[in-house]
Amino acid sequence: MTLTNTPHSYGGVAKGLHWLTALLIVTLLPLGWVADQAAGRATAGGAGAEEIARAAWLFSAHKTLGIALFAVALLRIFWALTQKRPGLLNADHRAEALAAETVHWLLYGALVLVPLSGWIHHAATEGFAPIWWPLGQSLPMVPKSAALAELTAVLHRAFLLVLLGALALHVAGALKHHLIDRDATLRRMLPGRIDLPMPPKQVHSAAPLLLALLVWLGAFGAGAWVNTHSAPHAPAEVQRTALAPVASDWQVSEGTLAITVTQLGSAVSGSFADWTAAIRYDPRETPGPTGEVTVTIAIPSLALGSVTAQAMGADFFDAAQFPTADFTATLHRTETGHEARGELSLRGASVPLTLPFDLELDGDTARMRGTVTLDRRDFGIGANMPDESSLKFPVTVDVSLTATR
Repeated sequence: MTLTNTPHSYGGVAKGLHWLTALLIVTLLPLGWVADQAAGRATAGGAGAEEIARAAWLFSAHKTLGIALFAVALLRIFWALTQKRPGLLNADHRAEALAAETVHWLLYGALVLVPLSGWIHHAATEGFAPIWWPLGQSLPMVPKSAALAELTAVLHRAFLLVLLGALALHVAGALKHHLIDRDATLRRMLPGRIDLPMPPKQVHSAAPLLLALLVWLGAFGAGAWVNTHSAPHAPAEVQRTALAPVASDWQVSEGTLAITVTQLGSAVSGSFADWTAAIRYDPRETPGPTGEVTVTIAIPSLALGSVTAQAMGADFFDAAQFPTADFTATLHRTETGHEARGELSLRGASVPLTLPFDLELDGDTARMRGTVTLDRRDFGIGANMPDESSLKFPVTVDVSLTATR
């Protein structure tokens, strides 16, 4: 058996890449389904650290093998472009030949688009199940974006449906050739050297490629439509109306309230979209009290990547029962800067908290930035994870805002 193709047979390299691709596909399909089921159980209430770690391991395996499939697919396509493809043994049956070539184009596209859409989804998502490759956690020109993650997740499923359909047609065609037509179509992809007939005269056209492109455009359009018209993934019971505006001596014009947790060894960052701050502040040059602040946070407005729904659950923020958090504090100027000293009420617990922050004043405009680290155990968050194997104890809070007097 030669390594390169001949006019009537595939070479050893093409055969090896074909069966390696098949092995990866038959591994990835059930692995993805099992991982998805495990993730559903892990994000439900009451899931323990072991169950979450198992789901993450399954998804990491699925993602890593998916990238391997992507690499093999690119190698296979490159090899196919450098080789003369053996002719179809049923080329004189125009309809069957058109279907066979269209399915081959669909398969080539699927082998690229299915893993690539999954990889982009991973790169755009915060948190859960890292890839095991040394590189690949992020991709060039792919930002961390919930909208992009949602879109690529839907496209990944849409492209997968095309892959399943093309794969079913491909297998059915091979079996038809072997069991009904009794020709050598299947045998010439098997290992070993066999006597093979010379294919009949081939007729090639752009029709199969155009048909495949139409299918892929349809899959992309359907996926985009579903993404546009689908409901948000946040559980309905934690949806709340926006917080009402508050009276404040200093009106916040822009600001960010972000948190960072460490899950399964990876930092996962997110932010609250809805929060208010009632601020009274009187500048002074010497250390001492300078005012007070009351911050109210809408917990369901948190976006925390792929673990947002899990974070809203009863084991974590329990947003259905505790929809808001409050930080009430007095403001102090210190020898080195400023501090907000008060209490943070979250999930039914009140904990003393001092937030150091930097403050810049420019006339009637103030800009502040502060960082503080909390311990999730103080608020009963993740009580089903008593150690740090799945979720670290420290949670970093970053706040920055611009306010006008």
